[in-house]
Amino acid sequence: MNTGRERASPFGRVVGNPAVQTLVTMAVVSLLTWWSFLVGSTGLFVLAPPIFDPPWGLVTSVYAHANPAHLLSNAMLIAVAGGIVSLSTTRLRFHAFFLSTGALAAVAQVWSGVILGNPTAVLGSSGAAFALVGYVLASNPVSASLLDRFRLPARAVVVLVALVAFALTLTYSAPGSALVAHFTGAVAGLTAGRFRLLRDDAR
Repeated sequence: MNTGRERASPFGRVVGNPAVQTLVTMAVVSLLTWWSFLVGSTGLFVLAPPIFDPPWGLVTSVYAHANPAHLLSNAMLIAVAGGIVSLSTTRLRFHAFFLSTGALAAVAQVWSGVILGNPTAVLGSSGAAFALVGYVLASNPVSASLLDRFRLPARAVVVLVALVAFALTLTYSAPGSALVAHFTGAVAGLTAGRFRLLRDDAR
């Protein structure tokens, strides 16, 4: 019996891939963001304190980017890590994971600025991108088998996740980038990957 996935054309499979859909959304929202910058409406697509003003900023800030270079750097990471993740999950789970981890990372970055007395606005998919990378690292069979073999206590796993997230943040973050967002995304991705939360058992 043929399934809808088997009947889909190559073009249909590409268009239906959640990583591709995310990249297209990023491009469209970023173009709108750049247009808003040109007309002087700089706050339409970014996340800044208070985080619900505007109310849609929590969503749009995840897909918006400051400039083409910012968009390209995140798009490359998402194309690779997101492409891998998309092979073993559903569109709904992928999009929910991307948006939730991206929003969580952005909120963490904004709140950290408020706590440190340096409130700032953020935008970009880097938090979600780090979450995808973390998920790939933690969910692959090699990582899973190593952790299962050593049977580390919960506290040791927490410390290990934090150390790996910290290493990822320092290694792959450009100077002046949102370090708190990157760290938060990496922690979320590593944690989700450890439990394989995005796995589609029907595949």
